[in-house]
Amino acid sequence: MSAAVSVRHQHRQMCSQIAVLTRNSTILNRNASSSRRGFWMASSSNMYNWSSPPTLIVSSQGSTTFDSPAALQHRSFHSTPMSTKEYPMHTLLPFPALSPTMESGTIAKWEIQEGDSFSAGSVLCSIETDKATMDFESQDDGILAKILKEGPNAVDLPIGSPIAVIVEDAEDVAAFADFVLEEGNADAPAAATSPTNGGGASPEPKATSSLAPTTIGGESGSSILLPSARFLAESKGLDATGLTGSGKGGRVTKGDVLLAIQNGTPMPALKVSAKPAPAAVAAPPSPAPERSVLSKTPLTDLPLPEVETFGTFEDVANNNMRKVISRRLTESKREVPHYYTSMEVELDNVLKLRKQLAANHDVKVSVNDVIIRCVSLALRDVPEVNGTYDPKTDSVKLQDSIDVSVAVATPGGLITPIVPHTDKLGLSEITEKVRDLAGRAREGKLSPEEYQGGTFCVSNLGMFGIDEFSAVINPPQAAIMAVGGGTRRIVATPYIDGAVEQPKPSIKTIMTARLSADRRVIDEATAALFMSAFKRYISKPELLLL
Repeated sequence: MSAAVSVRHQHRQMCSQIAVLTRNSTILNRNASSSRRGFWMASSSNMYNWSSPPTLIVSSQGSTTFDSPAALQHRSFHSTPMSTKEYPMHTLLPFPALSPTMESGTIAKWEIQEGDSFSAGSVLCSIETDKATMDFESQDDGILAKILKEGPNAVDLPIGSPIAVIVEDAEDVAAFADFVLEEGNADAPAAATSPTNGGGASPEPKATSSLAPTTIGGESGSSILLPSARFLAESKGLDATGLTGSGKGGRVTKGDVLLAIQNGTPMPALKVSAKPAPAAVAAPPSPAPERSVLSKTPLTDLPLPEVETFGTFEDVANNNMRKVISRRLTESKREVPHYYTSMEVELDNVLKLRKQLAANHDVKVSVNDVIIRCVSLALRDVPEVNGTYDPKTDSVKLQDSIDVSVAVATPGGLITPIVPHTDKLGLSEITEKVRDLAGRAREGKLSPEEYQGGTFCVSNLGMFGIDEFSAVINPPQAAIMAVGGGTRRIVATPYIDGAVEQPKPSIKTIMTARLSADRRVIDEATAALFMSAFKRYISKPELLLL
């Protein structure tokens, strides 16, 4: 037997001994910084539980040492559960965090198949984050033995959860065809009987607290109700012991009872036990007045109103991006004190400038590009608007750099890529950057640093025929400008005092710009100064050269 085969045989024997001694699921953690056949670590129970006792380390030479959990936390991130069946040496691939704020994600597509080998830098799969779809690249060489998360099972995965099994030898792939990731039984209910004492007699039963989970009906095999669920069911005159509980150990929670009532789940009326008659007492001097007793009617016996429906509908689940947008904007409307200032501006000079640039210089500039340039110069004139609010310190941070975010509609939701140092860019540079960012945003190819941050945001719905609207602030930014489309209007000419003939009204292209501002950062006077500066630049586009 060669030396390599002998070492591998020693490894398998040692792993089998560890599995027998622990009598539990065993996790093999590979030292990420060691060599290909270096250290393997065996720890019991949970792969993320670093508060467990010191962990046994088995080297390729068969020697054993002990290391502290704190040291292992910095030395290893791969782990492998061992079931009752013995598997070859393998590694669990954890779900990665592709951005600092990422908490969960979805595997959109696996780029390699089971049995394929890969090297460092190879793309393993595409991961849909809260803002974009990004490639997950391998940091090491290996062979994909088993995909654990795919399709419907790969949605909203938490960071660190196992997604695949990696091996080093191709002949080990076939052994994982039926591999199933085992979960711990931490939530299993305790045994119904307690151990006897040394004399063989059972211990005295302990008094049960009134808040302990109980059953209402008292029938054998009925579900255990938590106190809050029991109180709710009794108040409705219902017996909820037949419900399937979602709590620990199958216990019925208050939410289970509420959901059953809302869905009209049949529940029998509560059985009221007959109480013994009280002992005979002397007749009172005067008889008590009779009370009318109202019987409780279970909700299940009440007639339901007829609901008339028209057509059919389909429930569409939100993707990760829309979930994050919904959560953040809800928090913004709830926690940020919004107020709004609107102003109408003329676009005729901007439209003339666009025609001149296209005809004389073959430069195509959109109205939105001009608006972004005007906003950046207005922020330079009124720097108080170019700030963010820090709720932890209850302070305002004025930013040195002017980085304007541009709202872009994508199939997955709204995203705001950033044009950095916008005030230092010319119109043609802004046009080029916005076009590139918008294109890659619609394809889901933006990197996190290209859409996280920013000091001000511009949202333009004019191209969709919207005249005016109000936008929601994207924290920690303090303001966002909502821009509508230009409309042709008849505008009165100012009166000229002393003139014999007054000028006639003219037709102008008018656009409405509305600023949503955070009152904690920007007061009304500052917002007015900013809007006035914006109007000055967009009315006289020659000032954009400054």
